[in-house]
Amino acid sequence: MKASRISLMVLSLAAAPAFAGDVDLSLTNDSVKGQVNFLGSNDELQLGTGYTYREGGLDILNLDFHAQGRTAIGNLPTTAGIGMRGYGWDADELDGGAVALGGFATLNIPKVPGLSFTGGLHYAPSILSFGDSDDLTSLELRGSYRVIRNAEVFAGYRYLNTDLDSPYRGDVNLDEGVMAGMKIFF
Repeated sequence: MKASRISLMVLSLAAAPAFAGDVDLSLTNDSVKGQVNFLGSNDELQLGTGYTYREGGLDILNLDFHAQGRTAIGNLPTTAGIGMRGYGWDADELDGGAVALGGFATLNIPKVPGLSFTGGLHYAPSILSFGDSDDLTSLELRGSYRVIRNAEVFAGYRYLNTDLDSPYRGDVNLDEGVMAGMKIFF
């Protein structure tokens, strides 16, 4: 079963150049995530989908839809997006999901060409959560360096947390940890 998940992820990433704007692959100590964004950072909309496998048999899917545009924060050129990220997760005895609202911003550092910092935050209250999820919070922070025109490497932190409905009651981190990865642009 684990080999089929990995094979599916590899096949998806191999087919990505035909229909993607970029492909993102990241690792934590306990998880691997693949993300495909269908449009480039110059487009007014961004659509994407991702899959995370966390050790122990937890599968997490996400579907992203954001309006995005170029702006500036201070004097730093910035790409910002506001929208939603839908999550669905499945563990052995529990499953759930949510439609989380939020956004992201990528700040480019002009004095160091190729260096950028990205932050994203999405939140779903209980009204937008389903299954065993009562609410959901997603946070991702990363620093990136573009090593060549169409590829960058990054390091950062990823946090995905949900509160559980009755009878389980509690707070569970679906994915959390220091991450490293690479992004390829098409």
